Amino acid sequence: MTIEAAFTHFPALTTHRLRLRQIRQDDAEAFFAIFSDEEAMRYYGQAPHRTLDKTREWITEIETGYAERRAIRWGVTFADRDEIIGSCSFHNFASHWRCVETGYDLNRAYWGRGVMTEAMTAVLTYGFTTLEMHRIEAVIDILNVRSKALLERLGFTYEGNLRQRYYMEGNFEDEYYFGLLKHEWHSPAR
Repeated sequence: MTIEAAFTHFPALTTHRLRLRQIRQDDAEAFFAIFSDEEAMRYYGQAPHRTLDKTREWITEIETGYAERRAIRWGVTFADRDEIIGSCSFHNFASHWRCVETGYDLNRAYWGRGVMTEAMTAVLTYGFTTLEMHRIEAVIDILNVRSKALLERLGFTYEGNLRQRYYMEGNFEDEYYFGLLKHEWHSPAR
């Protein structure tokens, strides 16, 4: 499958426990629970959502990004129920270099249960096998020890930081870069 095909029909993914599906407007309340949580948003790079309308706007941006073939964002649910508990994405495609950036978020009630490891394993496998990416990147706040541990568990390598790369809440913040190459990926059976 080419990247173009991924934008023709939304690529739903499944794992043993999870289903990764297209995000819909009726997911707004579940996402608001994540994006209004100060602790969950602490290292996200944007202020927590204060209103449900802000979350609805965010979902509209996701829909537009997919329609314009700029990003794919999966809503993460358990296989046996349809309620959103988080999301994973591919964005900043550099298809001519076979490179993409990934990101993720998870409702704090599910932290520490292996949910994001399982979801990201499916996303990375899809990226390296189906989309034939050569490199997948992640950018995090280095103080986010949970995110750093997840990336390391998935095989990502810390590659450095860009000093004062983004501006948030009155401060310039560093961005920390991690990368994973196709030949380094050993998928789910690790």
